[in-house]
Amino acid sequence: MATLKNKLIGVDLGGTKVEAGLIEGMEVIDKKYSLIPADSKNASDIIDVIINIISELFDQSVKGIGIGIPSLVDRKNGIVYEVQNIPSWQKVPLANILKDKFKVPVYLDNDANCFALGEYRYGAGKNHKNFVGLTLGTGMGAGIITDGHLLKDANCGSGEFGSIPYLDSIYEDYCSGKFFRTFYNEDGQNLVEKAKSGDTDAIKAFNEFGNHLGNAIKTIMFSVDPHKIIIGGSVAKSKEAYTAALLKSVEKFPYPESVKNLEIIYTDTANIAVLGAASLYYDRHE
Repeated sequence: MATLKNKLIGVDLGGTKVEAGLIEGMEVIDKKYSLIPADSKNASDIIDVIINIISELFDQSVKGIGIGIPSLVDRKNGIVYEVQNIPSWQKVPLANILKDKFKVPVYLDNDANCFALGEYRYGAGKNHKNFVGLTLGTGMGAGIITDGHLLKDANCGSGEFGSIPYLDSIYEDYCSGKFFRTFYNEDGQNLVEKAKSGDTDAIKAFNEFGNHLGNAIKTIMFSVDPHKIIIGGSVAKSKEAYTAALLKSVEKFPYPESVKNLEIIYTDTANIAVLGAASLYYDRHE
């Protein structure tokens, strides 16, 4: 792994806000946030927001810029196909736009891939070259690290386990915060507090969730057979409520040695979104 010594900018593009961090070595030395105006209709409006927030952090010592996108992207050509909640984003050549503006290399990738890469460089995945980073929040995303690099797939979609059909829908609907809102009409955090108080319905909700997530992990095991699965995101913070059910589900995997050798760990690395985006620079330069 390369020594993390360069000054970089990592950007996380969400549906409602843009977050950017200036990273030097192992540290985020400055951060900026900017809300995306609700009335933004054109991609150019959001591009202006991104340029402005990068400009607040940029100086001539910055070596590169990485951006995490909640979508599939064309890594090679730096094109964003689309962005959830921003309909105007259709095949935007974002990397070239920013390269022309700042005159440094610019790299794009899916935000879940950035999460996994950030954990490899800065968090729970350090010193582990083969794992899946699984992020659970309002949705479900994953990034695959193979031999210390992101899996170089055709369209940046190899970690989209949440979109695999499951029961009457897809895994994401059963393995993210959507599950609690859809089936229990509750926020997950509210259910955590109820479960701690012994509420039987809340305990049942988390047992069901853990079983579903265990099934998703078994699908991941069949697909890529990782050494580790590193789980992050807001739903991971409620791990005490569902981990027992998750492990019980995973134990039903048909190959006992795979279960024995798999390590499932949780992470809450600070600033992981911008650190992961900035890590794209190292992933492309090794």
